[in-house]
Amino acid sequence: MITRRMALAGGLLLAPAMARSQVLDRAVTLVAPFSAGGAADLAARLFAAHAPRQMGTPTWPVIVENRTGASGSIGTQYVARARPDGHTLLLARVGSSAILPATDPRTPYAAEDFTWLALLDENPFVVCVRADAPWRNLEALLEGIRTAPGTLNFATSGPATILDLGIRHMLASAGLPIDAAQALPFRGGGEALTALLGGHAQFVGNNLGDMLGAIQQGQLRALVISGDARLASLPRVPTAAEAGLPQLSALAGWNALAAPANLPEPVLEFWTRVTHATTRDAEWLAATRRAGSVPRFLDGPAMRAHVEAQIMLYRDLARRLNLG
Repeated sequence: MITRRMALAGGLLLAPAMARSQVLDRAVTLVAPFSAGGAADLAARLFAAHAPRQMGTPTWPVIVENRTGASGSIGTQYVARARPDGHTLLLARVGSSAILPATDPRTPYAAEDFTWLALLDENPFVVCVRADAPWRNLEALLEGIRTAPGTLNFATSGPATILDLGIRHMLASAGLPIDAAQALPFRGGGEALTALLGGHAQFVGNNLGDMLGAIQQGQLRALVISGDARLASLPRVPTAAEAGLPQLSALAGWNALAAPANLPEPVLEFWTRVTHATTRDAEWLAATRRAGSVPRFLDGPAMRAHVEAQIMLYRDLARRLNLG
């Protein structure tokens, strides 16, 4: 027996007559809670560019709005408080939607404050230095930190983001104090990359989507990447296990789509169809892979469970690192 949820997830309700966007009457705002040029911004713009083709008639534009600050909580809270009418969506990130609620009890929202629509992709965690830096591999960088603690800087997008927590996890896993390198906070991964390229920071642990272009152009040297296997696009970059720190293997950024809680059923059905179709669009898939992400679709209920599991994971990690 095919249930209604199975039909939605399987794309059986994608007939043009049912895919028309009568639930919308104006443009859609997609809030990216980090600065322009970073992984969140790029993922938001890719979705905004491809989703309208799946909306039917009439087609309304999806406009990306960067609402930055406070480790992504300002933009995320804005969507949590928005009218649940389908016209305001969130490009949810691991930092603002999982790490922050896991590590800071003052976070002004929780998983239940959103209608989770879909997981779009996952993004490996990569540690990079400038191409002209003296550290040829991760072991050398860690030895540099060990030899002169507190003198090397790393760029981060805030204390409750994967850029910060990932590096502190790396330091602790290598037997170093979590403050053995100094954090330089910026508003997003794009700014963190700029700081590294400009020499203001000596290394960065970031989402691959932020770093891939600079790596491929020879501006950066990637020392290690998360995941279980080397990437075809970066065959010379060792995995965390190969570099001697398997504890980093499970770190990954992700991009998801969410709306305010209590989304009306017709609006939920509409965005369920649109997200499902967009994540199967050949052009979106190719563009997402070029950006350094791995497309991975989860429907709304599965994404809600994923967020809750991620909160538990990072709460445990923060506890082990004595953070928060």
